[in-house]
Amino acid sequence: MANVLERNQGVLMSEVKVFRVSGHYFMRRKKYSFSKDVRALKVEHALEEVLSVVSSQGMFRRQIRIDDVHEIQPEESQDYVIRYLSTDLK
Repeated sequence: MANVLERNQGVLMSEVKVFRVSGHYFMRRKKYSFSKDVRALKVEHALEEVLSVVSSQGMFRRQIRIDDVHEIQPEESQDYVIRYLSTDLK
């Protein structure tokens, strides 16, 4: 039974990556820039997470402009929680 679980575990588990998403939005005639580090499986998941967080501040998603999305190393993250969760604790 343990052999089956080990073999299937490699197939089912995916590598969680760290993405840095940067962009801007306008609110009350002012331009606000942001940069968020998120953990996600794909770029689409990272975009969805950032749009959810930023749009929860009282604006529509269509008001948010994404400038750049790229994968970074966990050590480069400015968020200490993401850095802690992404490092191997073995």
